[in-house]
Amino acid sequence: MVDPMLASTFYRSGGDSLMLRRRIPQEGEGKLNWLRIFTGNSNPELVKKICEALQTSLGKSVVRFFSDGEINVEIHESVRGMDVFVIQSLCAPVNDNLMELLILIDALKRASAERITAVLPYYGYARQDRKVLPRAPISAKLVADLITTAGASRILAVDLHAGQIQGFFNIPVDHLFAAPVLLEYLKQLRDDIVIVSPDAGGVERARAYAKRIDASLAIIDKRREGPNVAQVMNIIGDVSGMSAVLVDDMVDTGGTLVRAAFALAEKGAKSISACCTHAVLSGQAVKMINESPIKEMIVTDTIPLREEAKSCPKIKVLSVSGLLADAIRRIYEDESVSCLFV
Repeated sequence: MVDPMLASTFYRSGGDSLMLRRRIPQEGEGKLNWLRIFTGNSNPELVKKICEALQTSLGKSVVRFFSDGEINVEIHESVRGMDVFVIQSLCAPVNDNLMELLILIDALKRASAERITAVLPYYGYARQDRKVLPRAPISAKLVADLITTAGASRILAVDLHAGQIQGFFNIPVDHLFAAPVLLEYLKQLRDDIVIVSPDAGGVERARAYAKRIDASLAIIDKRREGPNVAQVMNIIGDVSGMSAVLVDDMVDTGGTLVRAAFALAEKGAKSISACCTHAVLSGQAVKMINESPIKEMIVTDTIPLREEAKSCPKIKVLSVSGLLADAIRRIYEDESVSCLFV
């Protein structure tokens, strides 16, 4: 006879049918009584904010390095039958953070966790999503296979570099966008805003932002007119006398963004801001941004900022902790997450 307190749902992974039990809280139990959150060392501040938003505590674990560089994971509480969420940004040092994630998932699987969701605020290797040269790897697919093989039951990611990466996984993927967080801030700016895509590949994203805040749209077209000729940046659209906002999913070295900012300044933009979800900011990126016409750069906390970036007066950080906390709660309670996909 089936226990009335257990509602069963089935999913298929790797050809095997597994049963997940959604436990309905009994009187006196907490609503998130069967939820556990764990993390590695990649983004502790974001995880702390998520736990505060969910009003739950972080799972007891230790993730450390042996003297030879191997990663050691210890889970210090029972997770048997639990719905576990492992939050880990695959940012620098990307290979260490990836291995921490894989070993954490393996440890939780062997500890009989009922379902393991890998929460990836930033998905490393996402730019290697296709073969751009002969004999090149598709590393984004390899990372997806590794996470699935380690034992993840589902994925929760924020602003994947290419939406098609969802298809690299043979498990459910919930793909969130940081746009609601960024747009809430952009709405506070003046009315004469023009949203600018720094390259042709980001036009769809920029158009979506412009539509949501009823702003105009401009596109920067980069091209070389011949060998050994400097790159020419043509601007499609009117930016003269406007408050230009460059929109991208990530900023790495900052070269494209800064060159776009100078091009906008030459075309008479009144002020220039930039916003992105993932502030990778490697190399000399912070220095270049400081020396550029960019007045303000709005980023989220999917990746923790280096000290140099934290001290940069031009960089403003918005948190996606509320967005991720809401998604985690909805997944745990088997509610729809689609309302967050905007």
